[in-house]
Order: sequence, then structure tokens, then C-alpha cells
Amino acid sequence: MHSTPPTIIAPPDDKAVIELISPDRLNPYLTACAGDTTAALALYRWNSDLAAAFFESLGHLEIMLRNALDARLVARQQRRGRTAEWYADTTVPLSGKARGDITQAQQRAGRHGTTTPRGKIIAELSLGFWRFLLARQYRASLWPDLAGAFPHAPNRALTTVEDPVKRLHKFRNRIAHHEGIWHLPLEARRDDIQTVLGFIAPAAAAWVADASRIDDILTRRP
Repeated sequence: MHSTPPTIIAPPDDKAVIELISPDRLNPYLTACAGDTTAALALYRWNSDLAAAFFESLGHLEIMLRNALDARLVARQQRRGRTAEWYADTTVPLSGKARGDITQAQQRAGRHGTTTPRGKIIAELSLGFWRFLLARQYRASLWPDLAGAFPHAPNRALTTVEDPVKRLHKFRNRIAHHEGIWHLPLEARRDDIQTVLGFIAPAAAAWVADASRIDDILTRRP
């Protein structure tokens, strides 16, 4: 009986990898590594690992944030004696852009032609939708109700919540488009995640932090 010899995996050809990633995309890494291609590829890989770790925590944040804001909008409807869902009620003072986002979310959620659970519609609304519900245009209209989603914030100022959420939205979009984050203030973005979650519920912040891989990967920067 003959055994199959182990497969020998050749070391990667840096030139081929760089071409496939694209020299333009890798150029900032090469610059940071004084033209050392091996070091640049190691930094690029580390950036990918870090982005994946951040994306996990940002995913938890997005779900918890949208559910907290949705709960406040539901309570607002109930307090006003409105029976329609807030996202379907034209008396809720939402911008045209927000209304368009809701229409698209409803279309995506109901594409199979069945009765669409409201949870699916809420889940189809992007982080950008929720981020812009915290914009200053809603300071006098929606914020008095939405502020209740952040019972542990140090004050009820809109900017206290809006500023870190705005930074995280921009940061998350960089990751979603596979852009580099290695040169950004990463500890500050990690802290923003914990800050916003802490405003919503300290237990949520602790739960996300406990499973986070961010700190471990930060210590392994090449």
C-alpha cells in the first residue's frame, strides 16, 4: 500500500500577490515599510485581520443600536396613540432620504411576496439610516424620544451620542470597502464602540468587549 506524499505548498510569490492586490492599493503599505514587499504584505494581512475583528464588534453595535432606537420609536408611536408602524407613518418627521431608505428596505425584505415581519424591515435598514436619525436635523423632533435609547449617557445632548456614532459609521464604511485602517486611531475607535454600547447598556458593552479580538490583534502588529 503506497501512501500519498504530502503536498508541498510553495512559498507565495510576492510579485504575483502584489499584482493581484494591485500596486496602487498596496502602495501606502510599501511606503510605510520603506519599499520592503514582504513587510508590506505582512502589514496588509494584519490590517485585514484587524478589520475583521473590528467588523465583529461593529456588527454587534449595529444590531444593538438599531434595536434600541427602534424601541424608542415604537414607544413614541404608542405615546401619541398612533397604530401604524413608525416607518410607515407619514406623520413621523423623517427626511426624504430616510423615506427612500425605508421604501428600499421594505422592497428587499418583501421580495418573496409573503407577509413581511417588521423585524426583517428593521434589519434591512443600514447603519447609515440609524446614524442619520441621530443627525442634528432631528434635534427638536425625534431626539427627545430617541435620547431614551441611551439611558447611561452622561447627559442628553445629541452630540454626546452623535459624534462617536458618526465616527464609527465612517470607520465601518472604510472596512466595508476594504480600505486600510492600520494608520487610523484604532484604540479610539475601539473606545467609541464601547462608549456607545455603554450609553445603551453597560452589560452590552461588557459582553461585546469580552469576546472582542481587537486588543489581541493590536498587540501583534508586524
